[in-house]
Amino acid sequence: MVTAQRSPGQAAGKSEADPAAEPEILTGSEITCRSLEAAGATTVFGYPGGAVIPLYDALPSSNLHHVLVRFEQWAGLAADAYARATGEVGVCIATSGPGATNLVTALANAQLDSVPMVAITGQVTQALIGRDGFQEVDITGVSLPVTKHNYLVQRPEDIAPTIKEAFYLAKSGRPGPVLVDIPKNVFVAKTAYIPPTKVGRKSYQPTITPNIRQVRLAADEIAQAKKPLIMAGHGIILSGAEAEFQQFAEHTGIPVIYTLLGLGAMPEMHPLSLGMMGMHGHRHVNRALEECDLLVNIGARFDDRATGRLNGFAPNARVVHVDIDPAEIGKNVETHVPVVGDAREALKMLLAEVGEGNHDAWMRWIDGQRNRVLEAALEDRPEWPEPYSIVKAIAEATDHEAIVTTDVGQHQMWAAQQFGVRYGTRWITSGGLGTMGYGLPSAIGAKMGRPDLEVWTIVGDGGFQMSFNELATAVQEQLDINVAIINNGYLGMVRQWQDLFHNHNYSEVRISAPDFVQLAESFGATGIRVTSDDEIRSAIERARSIKGPVVIDFVVEPEANVYPMVPPGGSNSEMVHDPQTPQDQE
Repeated sequence: MVTAQRSPGQAAGKSEADPAAEPEILTGSEITCRSLEAAGATTVFGYPGGAVIPLYDALPSSNLHHVLVRFEQWAGLAADAYARATGEVGVCIATSGPGATNLVTALANAQLDSVPMVAITGQVTQALIGRDGFQEVDITGVSLPVTKHNYLVQRPEDIAPTIKEAFYLAKSGRPGPVLVDIPKNVFVAKTAYIPPTKVGRKSYQPTITPNIRQVRLAADEIAQAKKPLIMAGHGIILSGAEAEFQQFAEHTGIPVIYTLLGLGAMPEMHPLSLGMMGMHGHRHVNRALEECDLLVNIGARFDDRATGRLNGFAPNARVVHVDIDPAEIGKNVETHVPVVGDAREALKMLLAEVGEGNHDAWMRWIDGQRNRVLEAALEDRPEWPEPYSIVKAIAEATDHEAIVTTDVGQHQMWAAQQFGVRYGTRWITSGGLGTMGYGLPSAIGAKMGRPDLEVWTIVGDGGFQMSFNELATAVQEQLDINVAIINNGYLGMVRQWQDLFHNHNYSEVRISAPDFVQLAESFGATGIRVTSDDEIRSAIERARSIKGPVVIDFVVEPEANVYPMVPPGGSNSEMVHDPQTPQDQE
């Protein structure tokens, strides 16, 4: 993460299309649009302002579809979700000063979740830089900790090679956000447009193909293990390795557990899929972690929400860690066999080295740890809409084929536990940063990227109130998006912590809300309210039949908690269970 200024010699070269042709003379803004198109961008999310007015002057003449959001942070998060849904680089635009600083949360979100994104920001004219001009902020300095790389472009002829390199850096190696800051006078200045022919940096050489010796050591560990587990992370999905991963799991017979962002690396309906691990993971998954003798982590970073207290995590296991970022290996958990490389390449190599395996006895033991009482309780149909029932009803109505995005909070965990994710690119949620407000903007980004797929977002009444202004964007773009609000009248996850760990001291978590049905209708969307369990299915089917955005207000039990839950500072083995639900005999 280094702020860079391109040297003049890096812009040299002739057009790839016709080396003998005279280059066009274009403004920096026109070159920016051409460069985005050349990089494969078709959709950009943004909000205009003074420093980017020249860029917006050029946009109508380009082939880029601009989505006008209502707040720059949501532009960044929509671009983030667009990238997750499509596998391509998401693009957002903001003006200088507050426009650029409003992107910082979205950049941090993409950085922690390894999402490829390019942000184009305007800057005050070069003559005003350092003079505290109107809406001047050193955004390259501000964003340095939350970007993979960033640039301050000094000359119009540097725009094209910089944007090309930004896309390359955003998507290659461990993906992440890249910011390109362009002063207003550079947007206005004219120069020859020469499409760059080369891309890359000598100092940036990510390891794609793992060392075969390390792969063979990993294969040896797998061959010797009696109680192995595979920990599936986001890296599998980012590398497009789902097919190879499923083949690897089936070939070795090793059961699979998932991080929050690893859900969908293999369909959760698969016999080898056990479910989510960690703070709100399933009981049988966390108990399997206590007993396993080998943990093969593929593409995850041992986040604290997955591991719980580190000195209690997988205490009997040797660890194989496959990750494209060597900095993650050994950072949190001691690794016995490190394998640095792309998940897809590593899986291909492992498949050639490992033998067929069968762990039926181990699987039977794990299955015996399931909380059958809790699972049966989830099938109950109470009078009020029950969160699990809502999640399951959406999953069943869409046959698990829809893109589902979430906001952050209790509803996010209910969805992760019970939806049954089939495809990793259709499960979109904020993991590392836990960004409230993510739900609706991410649904917009996902729908813009995959208009062919049904899109639902599951949100809480708290998070939705942070970003419901984006209903205007969804209506303006005529997007078929369904919003399921789990409305409990609280900031639910904070209330749950206060309930369980702070003596029921509900400090500043009771939250009022507008009438969500009338709110939706005021934006030109459709609003539906559900207050009983028997209305859930019909409301979902009605929403699916309506063109345009639909908001369903599911009014649920105010003090429902998400269980199981690992207490703060606890290990996964110290899960707290629902005190109202009898537990199996130990």
